[in-house]
Amino acid sequence: MKTFRYVRAHSVDEATAAHAGRPASRYLGGGTNLVDLMKLGVEAPGTLIDVSRLPLDAVEELRDGSVRVGATVRNSDLAAHPLVRDRYPVLAQALLSGASGQLRNVATTGGNLLQRTRCPYFQDLSKPCNKRAPGSGCGARDGVNRDHAVLGHSPQCVATHPSDMAVALAALDAQVELQGTRGARTLPAAEFHRLPGDRPDQDTEIAHGELITGVVLPPSGAGLPSAYRKARDRASYAFALASVGVVLGVEESVVRHVRIAFGGLAHRPWRALRAEEALLGAAPSDEAFRRAVDAELAAAEPLRDNAFKVRLARNLACDVLRRLAASPTTS
Repeated sequence: MKTFRYVRAHSVDEATAAHAGRPASRYLGGGTNLVDLMKLGVEAPGTLIDVSRLPLDAVEELRDGSVRVGATVRNSDLAAHPLVRDRYPVLAQALLSGASGQLRNVATTGGNLLQRTRCPYFQDLSKPCNKRAPGSGCGARDGVNRDHAVLGHSPQCVATHPSDMAVALAALDAQVELQGTRGARTLPAAEFHRLPGDRPDQDTEIAHGELITGVVLPPSGAGLPSAYRKARDRASYAFALASVGVVLGVEESVVRHVRIAFGGLAHRPWRALRAEEALLGAAPSDEAFRRAVDAELAAAEPLRDNAFKVRLARNLACDVLRRLAASPTTS
């Protein structure tokens, strides 16, 4: 690990000013991903700006019924919070599916969104990786790619985004709050992460120096049946081969509200807009669910070793939709 400068920020303005003035700086929250990458040599920041003690650790209900989650709220605290468990079970379930209990006690909301891919080619300095070293190539495309993307990938990168929480936030139409030296702005969680295109080194739409200050969960999905399912190689402490977050509202035997997001399939949480459009206004049935999900996954372009992910994602999504539709609270 290379030497670096350490700055402990006492306010959001102090943090963003320090970051903007140092191009090679990084924000440090729980450090569960960044510190590992520093040890591997993948990340070598000149300055670490510690934001873990900023007053951004509250979960609060706003006047319009939405819920604001501060960026430094720990994953374990968020998963256990009554407002989240009762109104947004998809988010609580996604958080509890991620990492281990020890890591969830340290990892933060903002840091979870900013974690980088676990692609082994990205983490190994001896391997080519356009995300780590633009122009060096993508070792995974013709290498070991069982765990990689089937949707939205490019010739430059086939990595997947590892966050479970981000999938649930995309399904909930959450908003990500950002603060920089030029002011504050918000981005939809479903648009916060980027597809690789020809710049896979850019994971998100965040501008240099901007700090995630919070996430807002809207009232539109509050209280509706929702769930998160994850398929992985072992029962815990493993990243998703495929996952799905679903919010479903059925009234008078018709789908009135539906949001679907996939994880483990793309460079970002994949919002299933085609499937949602097909289901809205339809009667919930196994056939309707299958057709809608198949319409979404028709865009999949599997690699040599991961075609199984398409069927896996289909089965996960259809099973979750079926179970939610049968929930007493949907009628």
